[in-house]
Amino acid sequence: MRVVPPALDDPADTAVDDPAVDDAGAVVDGTDAPSRPVRAARARKPTVDAVCAAAVDLARAAAEEMAADAPEAGGVGEHLGVAPEGDRLVSHEFACTLRGYAGWRWVVVVGRAPRQKQATVVESALLPGPDALQAPTWVPWSERLRPGDLGVGDLLPPEPDDPRLAPGWTGGASPDLTDDDAAEVWELGLGRARVLSLAGRGDAAERWYAGDGGPLAPVAVAAPGQCSTCGFLAPLRGSLGQAVGVCANELSPRDGQVVALDYGCGAHSEAAVPRESVAPAPPVLDELGIEVVAVGVAQPAVIEESAADDAERTPSDAPAAPAEG
Repeated sequence: MRVVPPALDDPADTAVDDPAVDDAGAVVDGTDAPSRPVRAARARKPTVDAVCAAAVDLARAAAEEMAADAPEAGGVGEHLGVAPEGDRLVSHEFACTLRGYAGWRWVVVVGRAPRQKQATVVESALLPGPDALQAPTWVPWSERLRPGDLGVGDLLPPEPDDPRLAPGWTGGASPDLTDDDAAEVWELGLGRARVLSLAGRGDAAERWYAGDGGPLAPVAVAAPGQCSTCGFLAPLRGSLGQAVGVCANELSPRDGQVVALDYGCGAHSEAAVPRESVAPAPPVLDELGIEVVAVGVAQPAVIEESAADDAERTPSDAPAAPAEG
């Protein structure tokens, strides 16, 4: 009897009795199977190919050919070095001596095929170095404006969908609005076509808090107290008043500017200089030194009598002559 072998394309006869395993290493039928870790292939660091590194003259010739289009001759300078770019692929760098290209380099990439003894030029380019003179990074016009750029007479209309603004309420749909009602509406922050949105208030609070009026400023760190306890703080209405206020002290460095409630300065309303009683120092007596003082000689007083006084003197007033023996 002849036995017919099963067809090779029959999955029932050719399938291997091996349970299906998902990505986590578990068998689909519910039993656990040990998962074998897959080791990732380690990237091999390219090395400098000796044949490509020795092709300095070939790379210089390619750089000089590229520099020949420059208006001035001799734009290729000294050889700066080589760097591996891949397997049997090396880049040569030459200094650029062209005017206006300080710090730029001629880069020529040379390579070779396996078992080839000669290198060929792959590509060449003029690239900036670490200290190259380059133009500033291009910035879109909408992002070029910075704080302080707006001058007298300049207009800066906001975008129609500015996220910092939200639609307000002007009261135009209520013609019966009285003056008292309008004042109350204005105190609530309404009466305008657009008002600050939640994002606008948050951006302003973060900007003010992180600026010179925040708690991390050097003046605030050395302050005797915070603005939350200062009498010169003018509070703000709304949610912004919970974080910032306006300084009203003309002697403060932040007069008329927004300050954080935990900001502070030396002009705090409760700042006081402690008065210390200083005891007088005891007198110092010098008992060893000698002080020489020049003293003048006193002259006797001379009394001068006039001739008229002698004439008026009577004989009785004259002195008696001495008696003769």
